[in-house]
Amino acid sequence: MRLLTHNMLSSNIKGVANGFPLKIEVVKVVEKEVDFNIDFLKNMFHKVEWKALVEASTTMGYAELPENADATMLDSDDFLHKFHHALLELHLEEGALVCPQTGRKFPVQKGIPNMLLHEDEV
Repeated sequence: MRLLTHNMLSSNIKGVANGFPLKIEVVKVVEKEVDFNIDFLKNMFHKVEWKALVEASTTMGYAELPENADATMLDSDDFLHKFHHALLELHLEEGALVCPQTGRKFPVQKGIPNMLLHEDEV
């Protein structure tokens, strides 16, 4: 699971008011090379919750992103490459996503998060 995906997911358990961002429990991280696309990165920058991305990438062992970012940084090749790596090349292969409010764990196996809810959570 890419951090791009993680940044778009939240816990939808009944009664949960604060299901974002999901915490990450890492068992295995894989780095997969992806073609660098500046236009994609510039378009996605405004849609990404930056603080959640930084926290997630740090949890997965990549601490190269600045704590704060703004659109002026999109002119820096160094920044864009770090953003690209964190957003698209880091993959949570095995682990779990954890609801920040309830602690409910959603397993991630073979890079696929299982966000299915139990009957009592719907």
